[in-house]
Amino acid sequence: MNIKSILIEKANAAMQAAGIPEGTNPAVTQSTRPQFGDYQINGAMGAAKALKTNPRELAQKIIDNLDVADLAEKTEIAGPGFINIHLKPEFLATSLEAANTDAKLGVAEHATPDKVVVDFSSPNLAKEMHVGHLRSTIIGDAVVRALEFRGDTVIRQNHMGDWGTQFGMLIAHLEDLLNQGVDLENVALADLESFYRDAKKRFDDEAGFADKARDYVVKLQGGDAHCQKLWQMFIDTSVKHSEEVYGKLNVTLTRDDIMAESAYNDRLAGVIELLKEKGIAVEDQGAQVVFLDELANKDGEPSVFIVQKSGGGFLYSTTDLAACDYRSNELDVDRILIFVDARQGLHFNQVEITARKAGLLKDKTSYEPSLFGTMMGNDGKPFKTRTGGTVKLSDLLDEAVSRATEKLADRASDLSDEARQEIARKVGIGAVKYADLSKHRTSDYIFNWDTMLSFEGATAPYLQYAYTRVRSIFRKANMDSASLTGRIQIQAPQEKALALKLLQLEEVLDLMISEATPHVLCSYLYELASLYMTFYEACPILKDDVAADVRASRLVLCNLVANSLKTGLDLLGIEVMEQM
Repeated sequence: MNIKSILIEKANAAMQAAGIPEGTNPAVTQSTRPQFGDYQINGAMGAAKALKTNPRELAQKIIDNLDVADLAEKTEIAGPGFINIHLKPEFLATSLEAANTDAKLGVAEHATPDKVVVDFSSPNLAKEMHVGHLRSTIIGDAVVRALEFRGDTVIRQNHMGDWGTQFGMLIAHLEDLLNQGVDLENVALADLESFYRDAKKRFDDEAGFADKARDYVVKLQGGDAHCQKLWQMFIDTSVKHSEEVYGKLNVTLTRDDIMAESAYNDRLAGVIELLKEKGIAVEDQGAQVVFLDELANKDGEPSVFIVQKSGGGFLYSTTDLAACDYRSNELDVDRILIFVDARQGLHFNQVEITARKAGLLKDKTSYEPSLFGTMMGNDGKPFKTRTGGTVKLSDLLDEAVSRATEKLADRASDLSDEARQEIARKVGIGAVKYADLSKHRTSDYIFNWDTMLSFEGATAPYLQYAYTRVRSIFRKANMDSASLTGRIQIQAPQEKALALKLLQLEEVLDLMISEATPHVLCSYLYELASLYMTFYEACPILKDDVAADVRASRLVLCNLVANSLKTGLDLLGIEVMEQM
């Protein structure tokens, strides 16, 4: 059920019948206040300006041709030409009754599903995952879940960094440790940061080691069996580190989703040859360079995009162009979503322009670098440890659970220690994820433990607690909500406000999917929980003086709220619990 889409379709038909040119935006929006109805059609003003006519008169013509008798109880013109739509309580009730018996709460699957590649997380396997990987991982995962919920075909791709010059250094260091009899997983790679730091120190200080590392890079890229074996050992152990973090974060990435840099190695030479043949790349100081006039600076100088180094080496640019070719021409996808740090915006602009010129991206394939801002500390600088080091993501998540455990210890509970620890895990991890996901993707945000773990305001603990409160009603009533059916009656204004919000889930998911912005779902869930609290206070449910049919109606509303909160949080990758 997407009320907005229904009204857009009906408004378009009415506007054409009123003599307004096809393609004019009907400007359908949700109303901001109840006195303005539930939705508004605001397109009359823009159309009247283009047609040089009176907007109120044009609005009246639209209303005269507007076929909404099945869903609206009243339409009216307000101000200079706004059309207010007041929905019928009966329409809302019938729609909710259908949603209550549907596994997806009335959210339909796309009539023509898209095939979408989503490139997210993408850690560098030379090091452990740190807080800088959090946003790509969880924003991408939330969008993936929403796409699949709406019926799109999603191909997850974890574009892990597993190639390049640094790996010559790492496998040379690994070889020496193995020759000394050091255990691989328990000692050599137990701490990837220390392993990388030790290898880098040898590269900088130890005579002969740098030459050996460079030689191993050449051999690795040339397919040398010994170097490839060492490299694979390092990669396998590094991937295990990442999988542990994904498990803690409750994200849907698996080993099968890895499409790392090395996967494109055999395509890179062909990409360069294609660019040269088409005259897109030219030699400049020994390197192969694409000069992009489309991204010229204010002095008219083209943007410089290097696709091959002077020594013949390939770059991220080459790999990303090869990825475009594979995804668009081989996988034949409709959309490519890439979740990357905002600082990489220029790079991906260069990739898209070059790829489209070369035919590496088909016209039908949408290329969407979904940029995100930075997690900041209280000092307004990128989040670091107290000593200024990089915060490991695994350590951050462990601390979140520990802090949640302390927070929950202050709350009275008759639950077992094991149950309380499981709740603390869900609260801690959920708090970190919601605090991030609730901010607009492109914004920087301040990381604050006290705010994110609060049981008040727009936080995961508040929403998780709201869910348990709704579920407790059914325990008090000794009812199984799974089999709950009944006619819904919408009489009180609080019931109507809650009903309308419940029916807007599909609209929210469509916006989240189209713009890759999970914060709109976070806002929706908080608004839903807040409206439920208002409804709960104003509309008694289990009191003795409540009529049986009214109680049954309100219990169905409660069930829909609980299922909507649970479904929405699950789409964000946040777990709920039945009791807290």
